[in-house]
Amino acid sequence: MALLTALRRDTPGTVLTATAVFGLLLGWATYGLHGITPLLDRATNSSSTWIIWTAAAGALIRVRWLAVWSGALMMLATCCGYYTASALGGTFGSGGLGTAAVWSVAGLTGGPLLGWAGWTVRHARGDLRAVAGAVVAMVVLGEGLWLGLALRYWETAVVFLTAGVLLAALLTVYLARTGARRYWLCAMLAPVGGLAFYLAEKGILNNLIGSG
Repeated sequence: MALLTALRRDTPGTVLTATAVFGLLLGWATYGLHGITPLLDRATNSSSTWIIWTAAAGALIRVRWLAVWSGALMMLATCCGYYTASALGGTFGSGGLGTAAVWSVAGLTGGPLLGWAGWTVRHARGDLRAVAGAVVAMVVLGEGLWLGLALRYWETAVVFLTAGVLLAALLTVYLARTGARRYWLCAMLAPVGGLAFYLAEKGILNNLIGSG
């Protein structure tokens, strides 16, 4: 509760510190939850998990530029928390440094976008609200496509795809209820964005760190 209160404040130092702390804890927790159940293992070993929390943090912050910078910081802190826990747990491995670097760069690239998306859905005006909602939902849909088409984990993929559809629907309803213009763009653009996310993950990340 104290963390959520801090995120709602406008003081940059407070917001950035709270975001970094939460990111570190999130990364540490996702590592610690590996292996408990197959579905939980996949959910915690998932870019969607980190990204959704980053968008949620952006929605809680009232200042746009601060939400954007917090998105980058949170994704970087989450990577640090996860790979620190991995190193202490003895599972970092010889290729861990390269993988951590790739995900850190990906987080620094995507984090600002997701921080902006969360802020825009809640605080902005105009058609960009619907586009931002699609950005948030497309990540879950894209990862569902990746799990099914690339990794052949179809049971888990169905769960992710279902969650992505529900998230897109909920965001569309929220936008409609808050009077957003062209709120339906969220539902229309989310699947397109999901396919783009899948193709980007397949074409870029898979070549850098592999599909496993």
